[in-house]
Amino acid sequence: MYQLEEETEADWWEVEALMDLCFAPGRTALSSYRLRDGVPTVTELCLVLRDETGTLAAAIRFWPVLVGGQKTLLLGPVAVHPTRQGEGLGGLLIRESLGEARRLGWQRVMLVGDAPYYSRFGFRKLTGVEMPPPTNPDRILGFALAPGAWDSVTGAVTKAQD
Repeated sequence: MYQLEEETEADWWEVEALMDLCFAPGRTALSSYRLRDGVPTVTELCLVLRDETGTLAAAIRFWPVLVGGQKTLLLGPVAVHPTRQGEGLGGLLIRESLGEARRLGWQRVMLVGDAPYYSRFGFRKLTGVEMPPPTNPDRILGFALAPGAWDSVTGAVTKAQD
């Protein structure tokens, strides 16, 4: 039994520790982190899963970015504690957060990740979308929350401005 909740400020460091455990502390050197630096998360979409003892089992975060000047969600990271992997928790977080993003009126989501994993949720390789280097273009994936949301959306991915 898990409790799904919006991440709070009090959860921040515990979630950061989970991310370090799952991805190694060097994760913040990745190009996607330059897009997140100094930009607040989309709090309504940042979720945590806790077990019946209150232990953090999984978390997902979203950040606003611009793709060719178009407002877009950047999904990630999503992390599941190593002792909880294989239980479908990552998929649960992805499906729940994408549904909420749609309800909130977001049009499109992108991420940098493993196509075989994320394709099961509807993500596809984006062409003409350029992440800051060094990013493997085959790992730039997108998902349309509204029909045609990625049609004609190309260009550089940049930080969202307040």
